[in-house]
Amino acid sequence: MSSFRKALKSRQRNHHERSQPGFRKNLGLLEKKKDYKLRADDYHKKQNTLAALRKKALDKNPDEFYFKMISSKLEDGVHMMKKAEVEVTEEQKKVMRTQDIKYVEMKRVAEAKKIERMKGALHLLDAESKQKNKHTFFVNSKKEVKTFDLASHLNTAPELVDRVYNRPTLHTLETKSIQGAVDTPTQEKMARQRKHQYKMLSQRVDREKKLFVISQKIQTRKDLQDKTKKVKVKKETENSAAIYKFEAKRKR
Repeated sequence: MSSFRKALKSRQRNHHERSQPGFRKNLGLLEKKKDYKLRADDYHKKQNTLAALRKKALDKNPDEFYFKMISSKLEDGVHMMKKAEVEVTEEQKKVMRTQDIKYVEMKRVAEAKKIERMKGALHLLDAESKQKNKHTFFVNSKKEVKTFDLASHLNTAPELVDRVYNRPTLHTLETKSIQGAVDTPTQEKMARQRKHQYKMLSQRVDREKKLFVISQKIQTRKDLQDKTKKVKVKKETENSAAIYKFEAKRKR
């Protein structure tokens, strides 16, 4: 039976869809049912979307809260989105993508050791950013306050009163010989070198702080890969990593 059915189909006439009549050739191809179906479905889909949006607009409560109320502001009658705070700088992104946490931590420890060595050599004696110490002297009467002489009280030369280090007494100046440079050009050169060293120390301190922040942010991203339930307590900023509170889980 199957072979007979195939034989009958082989002798059937192929029916073709009607083409565009000759006098309508200027209108292009004749639209078939499948073309009309696609066009109709697209039209009805758009109409249903418009009807749903119209219904949503009619049902909207004008006093309802939405997040753009707090994320935008009005400037000259135009709503402008507020700029988000910078959480990660471009330099931090570059280091976090290319360097591993072990390498960053190693560089941070190396910077910390260099800082300690520089602090031990410089002692922060006359650093500009160092907080000025106060030395209070007590006297018995107001008359002594008016006649108080700091140089005589400290038993040193008036030129050395403002110095916070290496301030010898008059007896030391009379009995000991001066060691080191005494001419003005040499002293100015040493002062410039000392100022440069303090500047280098300040730069290393800033670099160590930046590496510490980067290390914390990389470690936070690694901790977030854990499937443990977590809640963000504090957002990430430029100078600190985000803080998360993880669910306490007992380990077997």
